[in-house]
Parts: sequence; C-alpha cells; structure tokens
Amino acid sequence: MIHSKQKGRNNMLIGIISDTHDDLPAIKKAVELFNEKKVGYVLHAGDLISPFTLEIFKELRCKFSGIFGNNDGDKLLLKHKSEGHIHNQPHTLTLHGKKIIVMHEPDVIDALADSRHFDLIIYGHTHKPDVRKVNNAIIVNPGKAGKLLKGKSTVALVDLNKMAAEIVKL
Repeated sequence: MIHSKQKGRNNMLIGIISDTHDDLPAIKKAVELFNEKKVGYVLHAGDLISPFTLEIFKELRCKFSGIFGNNDGDKLLLKHKSEGHIHNQPHTLTLHGKKIIVMHEPDVIDALADSRHFDLIIYGHTHKPDVRKVNNAIIVNPGKAGKLLKGKSTVALVDLNKMAAEIVKL
C-alpha cells in the first residue's frame, strides 16, 4: 500500500482517520479529500473492521498505515491485505523528524504527553474529535469517519511543519 504516485504531494501534511467501521462511502469521501489536499501520508487509528475496506484505501496517492482497533475482526487477513501496513498498537513512527505514536484507546494519552517523548499523539475509539496541545505535543482524535453510527463523520489534517491540526467534516 505504499504508493509511488507522490509527485506534488505535501509530505508535511498528513491525514488521520479512525473508526471507519466498514462505511465504504465515507472511506471513499475521506480518500478523495486526502488526495485533493495532496497529503503525504495517511494514518488510520483503528476499527477498519473488514479487509475489503482496504481496497478503497489503495486509491490513496500517498503512503498509508494504521493500527488495529477493538472491533477489527480478521487481523491476519487485514495485515496481509494491507501488505503489513496495519500494525498492533501502539505503533510508533517518525515522519520528518517528528515522533508519532498511534493507538486506538485513549487510556494513556495524557501520560504520553507528559513524557514529552512524542510530538504527535493520535488516538481513536471515542468517536469524538479532539485536538489539543499538551507539553508541546499535539493530541489528535479525528473522530469517526464512519456514518453508520450517529454523529458527524470527520477526519483530521495535521501540518507537521507548523505542528497544527484541524478537524474536517466529510
């Protein structure tokens, strides 16, 4: 799922999505938004649910990775279909010198911010958008992308250069 079609991408801008819950139309809207914004990377904070949802993520024109959430079923097939880009949580990575941690549940986000070890802390699970700065770390929950449950369908965009995040309604 790592794509070579990255010409013209803003590699400092990343897309964050979570709790897609098999909602194919919402995933398609999110992919279109991320492609339109020319993000350089998309991170999924869990609850893709079924492996067939990954087919839509293949339309991204950037790199993609994610983690398993509490509702993800066939983890072996999800890992296989994602070509190894869906990970157990927590998952850590460094993009453009910024240390990032991705998890599904919010249990330890405040402790992680207090540790001052990460620049960006991403979580999902609550279905509630959250953007805040704690001890120079940005904490982001993109909300839920899936519309199958009540509430707004949202994703997040993070500019790693400015260390600024925004919630975007789908």
